[in-house]
Amino acid sequence: MTPVQKLAGLVVLILALMGSAAGVTWQVQEWRTGKTLAEQAGLHQDELDRISAAAIKQVRDEQDRRLGLEKTLATSDQQHTRELSDAQRNQARLLDRLATTDLRLSVLLDATDSASGCNVPAASGAVGLVHAARRAQLDPAHAQRIVAITDAGDQGLIALRACQAYVRAVAPSILSTPAAAADSP
Repeated sequence: MTPVQKLAGLVVLILALMGSAAGVTWQVQEWRTGKTLAEQAGLHQDELDRISAAAIKQVRDEQDRRLGLEKTLATSDQQHTRELSDAQRNQARLLDRLATTDLRLSVLLDATDSASGCNVPAASGAVGLVHAARRAQLDPAHAQRIVAITDAGDQGLIALRACQAYVRAVAPSILSTPAAAADSP
């Protein structure tokens, strides 16, 4: 073997050693990078788990609040339905009493009004137990119409109270939403 061949063999050997050293270096670098990526993936997964847990809690809280509101509204609706039913039953009883002349409606008369033209005597007779101002009885048909008008008024007031209770129950949940808070001044 000539010295040139020995030198060429030595150069090849050095290049082979350098190539294997570079491969080992690349392998070590790849292991380090893989470890860093695995740590970052673990941290990312922990962050996603925390975000998911917070979202699940928020959904549960919203569902609980909605169920509570639905329960409150159902109770309120039952109460107002009961009030309406009681008012209708009382009005029907009053109309029956007016129809059977078990009950008579009367109005106060103004004793100082000379234009009324009412011929009711000023002094109460021995047959009456009323010792107050003069009164006149209403015709039963007129009395029933008056009671029907008051019935419609009572139903309107009950419906108004139901609407107000609904708004009071729903308004806090509407005002607490992020969109409503952003819209409010």
